[in-house]
Amino acid sequence: MLAEVYRPGMPLADYWVSEKYDGIRGYWDGKQLWTRSGEPIAAPRWFTEALPTEPLDGELWAGRDRFSLTVSTVRSQPPSDAAWREIRFMVFDVPAQPGDFTTRLAYLRKLLPITSVPWIVAVPQQRATTAEDLDALLEKTTKMGGEGLVLHRGASLYHAGRSTDLLKVKAHDDAEARVVGHVGGRGKHGGRLGALVVEMPDGKRFKLGAGLADADRERPPAIGTWVTYRYNGLTPSGLPRFARFLRVREDADF
Repeated sequence: MLAEVYRPGMPLADYWVSEKYDGIRGYWDGKQLWTRSGEPIAAPRWFTEALPTEPLDGELWAGRDRFSLTVSTVRSQPPSDAAWREIRFMVFDVPAQPGDFTTRLAYLRKLLPITSVPWIVAVPQQRATTAEDLDALLEKTTKMGGEGLVLHRGASLYHAGRSTDLLKVKAHDDAEARVVGHVGGRGKHGGRLGALVVEMPDGKRFKLGAGLADADRERPPAIGTWVTYRYNGLTPSGLPRFARFLRVREDADF
């Protein structure tokens, strides 16, 4: 399941709310961990050997403001035991269980925690109430370094693809675009990247220069790479306002 974006005014009845973890999506099929794009994750045997033999959907997460550690750990070949000790598998669904999300959540709460594997954690969920309460929870979460919130409709069945059964709630809009070009820098950025030329899924293109770190300018994301950017609404022509680079998409290089 993939999330749509929550917009103010959308009904909150029957939704559960939880923190949105800034990590890498992990899917456990009962034998192997996989990325969102279907690539195997080489986790240490001790990390997965005590997991249930049924599918689990969640996020591999090293903690708030530690996304880069999560990425480097999950990409490491062979896996580093010391680095994986920092990772938690934050489980938010049990895809093979019958029934709606509220029913699956009740099952998940009985399944986890498992005493012998404290790094496998059931994501705390609470009932969503009002828009005002949601705003307050979002502010509290982001002040603590969290990325945002997730709303999951209680009556939803597990299914692939994007829908309003799953909504992400964030202080800033974000989206993904594909790198189609590099623009050379000027002045202090002379001799290195000035901006990325990126293409949105609808074919619109724009330059993305704000938010790039020195390391990004020295070693730019390759042509064809998908990147995530933040922005504040859209222009009348449908381009993002005040777009700034956030990172290479979490599973782009797996």
